[in-house]
Amino acid sequence: MSKVVIFCDFDGTITKKDNIISIMKEFAVPGWKEITDDILHQNISIQDGVRQLFSLIPSTLQEDIVSFVMRDAEIREGFSDFVQFTREQNIPLYVVSGGIDFFVHPVLERFGPFDHIYCNKATFDEERIAIHYPHACDAYCTKQDCGCCKPSIMRKLSDEQQTRIVIGDSVTDFEAAKLADVVIARDFLAETCEKLDIPYTRFETFTDCIDIVKEQL
Repeated sequence: MSKVVIFCDFDGTITKKDNIISIMKEFAVPGWKEITDDILHQNISIQDGVRQLFSLIPSTLQEDIVSFVMRDAEIREGFSDFVQFTREQNIPLYVVSGGIDFFVHPVLERFGPFDHIYCNKATFDEERIAIHYPHACDAYCTKQDCGCCKPSIMRKLSDEQQTRIVIGDSVTDFEAAKLADVVIARDFLAETCEKLDIPYTRFETFTDCIDIVKEQL
């Protein structure tokens, strides 16, 4: 068993921008900004918020959205080297994302295969895009409405003998950060860790992440 296990966010972490926000700006009808603000301020759950956001978009736009994300998503510097580093060191690397399968998988395909990609799922057989949550909260989760429950996935895939490393940037990573031994953070997650006195190391590129992970080996 590996001494270290890594749980890495996708939107705003592997990619430079949050792809859901980019999709909303490009395709959604008015109203998405208010829903996003409610998610960030935790007035509504991530699960309800993301479901509401995608219900603003017609299912007929599926292919247009995928094409847009493939053009628009910019990968953070050093990610390819980071993936190679984890393989060389036999470190499990799990992508754990509040994003949606129909755009997460195409963007990551050229960097794979990964140990696993955990994310939410979309279906397009109704008039509007419907979001489903296959990775539900376990009995130990304090929130019970996470959507893709990162702490539950961490409990399933690692144990207390391992050093659990979380890499992330947003409100969706906060519960995972509380469970982690090492937090590598930026943006909203870094600010939240700062406020709540959770130890973390700030990163800008995945080259930074390689250096931080090496310290745990």
